[in-house]
Amino acid sequence: MDLLIIEAGIIAGAIGTAFGWVVRHYVAKFRRGTVEQELEQLVLNARKEAHRLEEEALTRAQEMRSELEKSKERLEMQEERLFKRDAELTQEMDTLRQKAKELESFKEKIVEKEKALASKYEEASGLSREEARAFLFDKLSKEYEEDLQSRMLKLSRDGEQKLEGRARDILVNCVYRIANQNVSSFTSSTVEISDEEIKGKIIGKEGRNIKTFERLAGVELLVDEAPNGIVVSCFDSVRRAIAVNALEMLIKDGRIQPAKIEECIDKAKRDIGLFIRKKGEEAVLACGLLAIPDELIPILGRLCFRTSYGQNVLDHSIEMAHIAGLLAQELGADVHVAKAGALLHDIGKAVDHEIPGTHVEIGRKILAKYGMDSRIIQAMQSHHEEYPYETIESVIVQVADAVSGGRPGARRDTVDRYIHRLQDLEAIALAFTGIERAYALQAGREIRVFVAPTLVSDMQARNLARQIAIRIEQELRYPGEIKINVIRESRVIEIAR
Repeated sequence: MDLLIIEAGIIAGAIGTAFGWVVRHYVAKFRRGTVEQELEQLVLNARKEAHRLEEEALTRAQEMRSELEKSKERLEMQEERLFKRDAELTQEMDTLRQKAKELESFKEKIVEKEKALASKYEEASGLSREEARAFLFDKLSKEYEEDLQSRMLKLSRDGEQKLEGRARDILVNCVYRIANQNVSSFTSSTVEISDEEIKGKIIGKEGRNIKTFERLAGVELLVDEAPNGIVVSCFDSVRRAIAVNALEMLIKDGRIQPAKIEECIDKAKRDIGLFIRKKGEEAVLACGLLAIPDELIPILGRLCFRTSYGQNVLDHSIEMAHIAGLLAQELGADVHVAKAGALLHDIGKAVDHEIPGTHVEIGRKILAKYGMDSRIIQAMQSHHEEYPYETIESVIVQVADAVSGGRPGARRDTVDRYIHRLQDLEAIALAFTGIERAYALQAGREIRVFVAPTLVSDMQARNLARQIAIRIEQELRYPGEIKINVIRESRVIEIAR
């Protein structure tokens, strides 16, 4: 029984194996037929695409061949035209050469005839060519000498009158176009106040506040000079501006005491530096001279605190720059050089109290130090005729200076002399050793001298006051008396941490 089962299993396995092989064979044959069909389809499509590309390539080749043939025809036609034009030009050149030869031959014949005629004239007159020319010129000069002289004198006279009239018209036109209101700088400024009680605070207990303010600022405060106002008096416009600014800060703050006064004055000194730079930038922009070095702008701005015979030097320089620009434009000179030379012509006055020498020499050194164009230096250095006029721009700057300063009312001689006298008074005091600051006050009737307590003793301070008085008597001329007030102050500062 078991054997039958085994035999039946073997027979079933053999039948299953045979059936599986037959099924696999037919499946594989079916798949192979499908792949072969796909390959045949791909080959067919590829052949069609190749045929299409071949036809397109043939068409493109035919088109290019046609274009090349057309280009070749055009080139052959152009070449033929060029050959014809070259032949025509060659023929024209030959014709011109022939005509040139004929003209040269004709010219030679004319020269020979002129020589023959000249020889005949010389034989007939008995004079050579040079002798005949000299005779003719001599005769004409004698006959028309008076007429020529009168005509030359008339032309010279009329020419001078026309030139003078033209120059006058140019100057009048420049002055008319630049004319503005002249603002003179005086020696006092007024700070307006809203309440008269503020004057008492400014004065302080036993005058402590006002004395501290005058000592630190180097000015004189006139409290009762004007109603609703405090007058700040000082010939030095920088010190006066600092004092006005500090006083306005104190009035606005309301806390007026020595420590606050010193703080406000220190802040005002810092603010004045920014103000000076701003004035310099405004001057440069007003004249359109943006190429001026940045280092020169604050030096230029300091001129707003300088006066020349009562005329503000910065305003005078700006006005000069505009006048010089108009003159340069009329005369065909370099407008930029003329305007820059005029604007910077008095820059030496900004530091002439610190550096020895004339303001022209100081200005030349400053401009050379910061690399200004040599033409601008030549233009500015001749405005007081210390240097010769090397360029037309230097003449223009000198003329602009005369026009700006020579207008009626532009300058005040007495104010300038008064300020110079006060400056000389301070300079004498500062020349002594051990002096920190010196301020001329009360229209030059008093000078306050602050000495360094570490360098000058009380006894030396007394002797110093006498020496200053003697030197003032010897070197200055002044009406009345001058009070020399030598101040020696010791201050001890300690910080609690």
